[in-house]
Amino acid sequence: MKGFLIHSPLLHYAQQTPDHPALSFQGTQLSYQELDTSSSQLAHALVNAGALPQDRIGIFLHKGLELGVAIYAILKAGCAFVPLDPFMPAERLAYIIDDCDINILVSSDALIKTLSQLTTSRSLKIAGVSADIPFEKIERDTISDQPEYPPEVIITDQYLGYIMYTSGSTGNPKGMMHTHSGSICYANWGKDHVQLTYTDRVASHAPLHFDLSIFDFFSTLRAGATVVLVPETVTKFPASWTKLIADEKITAVFTVPYTLITMYEQGAMDSRDLSSLRWILFGGEPYPRRQLRQIMTALPNTQFTNVYGPAEAPSCTCYDIPRPLSDGDHPLPIGRLSLNSEGLVINQDDEECRAGEAGELCIRSSTLTRGYWNKPDLNSKAFLYKPGPGPFPTVYFRTGDRVQMGDDGYLRFLGRMDRMVKTRGHRVELDEVESALGSHNNVIEAAAFVIPDQHASHSIIAAVTVRISSDTNPADLIMHIRAKLPPYAVPQDLIIVQSLPHTSSGKVDRRQLTEHYLQNH
Repeated sequence: MKGFLIHSPLLHYAQQTPDHPALSFQGTQLSYQELDTSSSQLAHALVNAGALPQDRIGIFLHKGLELGVAIYAILKAGCAFVPLDPFMPAERLAYIIDDCDINILVSSDALIKTLSQLTTSRSLKIAGVSADIPFEKIERDTISDQPEYPPEVIITDQYLGYIMYTSGSTGNPKGMMHTHSGSICYANWGKDHVQLTYTDRVASHAPLHFDLSIFDFFSTLRAGATVVLVPETVTKFPASWTKLIADEKITAVFTVPYTLITMYEQGAMDSRDLSSLRWILFGGEPYPRRQLRQIMTALPNTQFTNVYGPAEAPSCTCYDIPRPLSDGDHPLPIGRLSLNSEGLVINQDDEECRAGEAGELCIRSSTLTRGYWNKPDLNSKAFLYKPGPGPFPTVYFRTGDRVQMGDDGYLRFLGRMDRMVKTRGHRVELDEVESALGSHNNVIEAAAFVIPDQHASHSIIAAVTVRISSDTNPADLIMHIRAKLPPYAVPQDLIIVQSLPHTSSGKVDRRQLTEHYLQNH
């Protein structure tokens, strides 16, 4: 399905397959016609409330059918949607609202506690809330009385479609701006690579503020398929997650390695019929080969794809995992550059590396962000400018990721530039420490981090989770990794924990892990 706006296929399928389910949530469905009608009514209400083209409108909602309605309504109003984590505290919510100049928020009564604590300089209007709040409301009756066709708003493919906030090094989140044009390229990549058709049922497992969700909603939309929204409670319990896959006959999932690891370890997979699951994409963090090999054996008919790309340039490379997965613990390739993407591997002097030399990957891509909202200083640091073939420079995004091009033409991810640490004069890649720990048969998940030591250097610390049935102890793990790492890279302390903290997007929260360790040791 073609269309020059990210939401264009909605009207097409509302006319061509009006009764086909567009969204499904806990047994309730919205057809394409119903989604088109509901989103048009909300779009009119937003415009009537003062929303102008290119305004930013926040989505502060839990997973549910109203989440999809809000997305398409905001786009139809000519605005950019800003996903807001429903579990974030009021202070962080207020920061994003103020930083992004948000005047309208789509929310619900389920989040009234956070909304009632919200202190912001903006004159907010909130849609979807019936309880008493200290803000102007866009009433439900007002929304349901609106026309069932889209408002007449001029929108171009260079307009912003969404701004996605992620954690910043300063402690305050930063917003990445993505246009309709770039989002369409991302959505088309997902649809074409996974060969989605209208019969597919794609799980929306990632939270909306995580870039994987763009595949969930918009790649699925371009195929006229069905998005199955996964409740947040289900994502926290692996056995509930695998049951949902079986019950809903999910065909495609885009998630993170942590989810798949716990799905195999604790998801009761042997008692589920997961034969519908034809494709699993994963990204965000490296997937240890041993654990990937286990789940691929358990799902022999499922295609697995390692997808790489920062949220600033999503899915700029990918690697379809061959069967059988080769032995060894060496990192998986992240693949070749996707269509309409170009990469440079540069050294510390911003010069292109020689063949086979490791360096920082810089990307220019059709999916590339327009930059960070309201952060000119950060933009100047985040992009690399090279002379172009014409009067304009060629712009690359500095990913901060160390990669190496192999003889086979595949890029391999070696770790984050900011995860390379110095300990007593030696350079150590913390991702390599985690990979060595993850190769132990009884380790489920591993995280390495550093703390200051008394020698004005750093000490490497590691925390791991292990199988409950094992009697693995720290000494066993240290002995295991001594055979894989140089002595200076072996952690000074290793602790076995019941679970590791994770961000809402499923990545290990190493900042929280470090703070907890310092408080207790």
